Amino acid sequence: MAPMPLPLSCFLKYTECLQRARGVCNVFRALPHGASRLRPWRRNFRAISRGVGQPLSQQQPVTPKCAASICSSPPDGDGVTARLWSVYNETKKQTQGISTHEVDPDTIFANNEMSLRDIEIYGFDYDYTLAFYSSHLHTLIFNIARDLLISNHRYPEGLRKYEYIPDFAVRGLHYDVQKALLMKIDAFHYIQLGTVYRGLHPVPDEEVIAMYEGSHVPLEIMSDFYGKSSHGHTMKQFMDIFSLPEMTLLSCVNDFFMKHNIDYEPVHLYKDVKEAIRDVHVKGIMYRAVEADIDKYICYGEQSHAVLKKLSAHGKKMFLITNSPFDFVDRGMSYIVGKDWRDLFDVVIVQADKPGFFNDRRKPFRRVTDKGALLWDRIHRLEKGQIYKQGNLYEFLRLTGWRGSKVLYFGDHIYSDLADLTLKHGWRTGAIIPELRKEIKIMNTPEFVHMMSWIQALTGLIEQMQVNWDPASQAVVEEWIKERDAMRSQTKDIFNAQFGSLFRAYHNPTYFSRRLSRFADIYMASISCLLNYDLQHIFFPRRTPLQHESPYWLEYNPSGRLASSPAPQDQSRV
Repeated sequence: MAPMPLPLSCFLKYTECLQRARGVCNVFRALPHGASRLRPWRRNFRAISRGVGQPLSQQQPVTPKCAASICSSPPDGDGVTARLWSVYNETKKQTQGISTHEVDPDTIFANNEMSLRDIEIYGFDYDYTLAFYSSHLHTLIFNIARDLLISNHRYPEGLRKYEYIPDFAVRGLHYDVQKALLMKIDAFHYIQLGTVYRGLHPVPDEEVIAMYEGSHVPLEIMSDFYGKSSHGHTMKQFMDIFSLPEMTLLSCVNDFFMKHNIDYEPVHLYKDVKEAIRDVHVKGIMYRAVEADIDKYICYGEQSHAVLKKLSAHGKKMFLITNSPFDFVDRGMSYIVGKDWRDLFDVVIVQADKPGFFNDRRKPFRRVTDKGALLWDRIHRLEKGQIYKQGNLYEFLRLTGWRGSKVLYFGDHIYSDLADLTLKHGWRTGAIIPELRKEIKIMNTPEFVHMMSWIQALTGLIEQMQVNWDPASQAVVEEWIKERDAMRSQTKDIFNAQFGSLFRAYHNPTYFSRRLSRFADIYMASISCLLNYDLQHIFFPRRTPLQHESPYWLEYNPSGRLASSPAPQDQSRV
């Protein structure tokens, strides 16, 4: 092969691309013997880039003079195009040979180092932490709130034609209250173009850029600390799993008004939908429906009972703090654990009003009888077997003495459950992310692994070739960029056709991921993942290299194996 008429340093640096591709295959864990599988690819590519047929290891080192002579070779358009596509084809061929070990969906992942041997007290939220619900519950919430809009807020009767769309929205999206737009925003406050929806239809990228004068959302219009639209903030972030039907209802009502050319005020619409959703919970409509048909709505099988038994057998203290009312919790826990579920907990607090519970010092505890009556006597201690309502964390800490990093609290809401505990009170925190199991299963498929490997390798080609400004090179690179953009859209659609992955906005982490990594020491798909670990286990976060750091070291993977392999750079998931 003739010498490539391109700077030698560009090709020699291509190893970095291969390392990134390798990192995608790792995803969360290292791959045993992975580095050895990639070495032939590196050698072959370097051989191609230097214009020779034998592996680099069999050649004499190239001197600067030789490199200069290669770079100074006069290019011709057809020759450059042929050679670039030769490199492209060889690179693509090698990515097809990459394989990976599957990531176990029941793994617990660490953002921060934490040892279970230091944990003496375990705390739990109830909804989507100890109790998991079927998709029927979201349909129920959507239908009730939709009907409340019609009956209580005088919305058009035609809205009854809309049904809940289970796969429309994902958690963590932002809603622009004034513009009536639902969108995904990344960790750097940039809108992921292609994920902005008005009603049930996408908004063209050009229109989004015109409305926001680009794709960046300024901090002053983002939601407040708890994801709410208040105090001048025009964005609301939906972090609760219960918010999926709310996002869908907002989109459906917007769609109805637009289809019928009805002039409406988006701020009023947002507030009305918010009130209707709140009434579903506050007025007990949802609670009564679930209690009446608990087999339909609660999924038994997450092994919450086994987790509680395991912790109890090891002498761990346990408590429950939930915003749900006692009757609802009692019915669900009796179904999941048994009538004696209260014997497992040292403290049970219902209707806690989180996140206010963690900040408001004014609300005292009240004891609740088995029949739901509130007692007026002052609470001097929190007794096992009793039920308490409201209260606040400061009083809780005074009465129990449970402070600092010996306490681990699990919840599904990044803001309401975890943020204040880790920032203000020094508790360890565990996030329950049910969506994680589905996304890992997608990431484990060979099709996804191969596509992401090729995206990373192609990105490396584009990155190293952009220093060449001759027309022939640029024409080829433009074709590569188009292919990369098309594949990125495909990978988004694999997770969710409208908004993509919960964790990635193309190559960047989502705003949800950013908050998850900040407020949760560990995260997992369900509380049952604890059954896979000894209570002396130490969770170690994977040392992902910074951009300026070398990506090679021995890595520990959650299965307990050591592997010498490149650690992942920024993985280009969606």
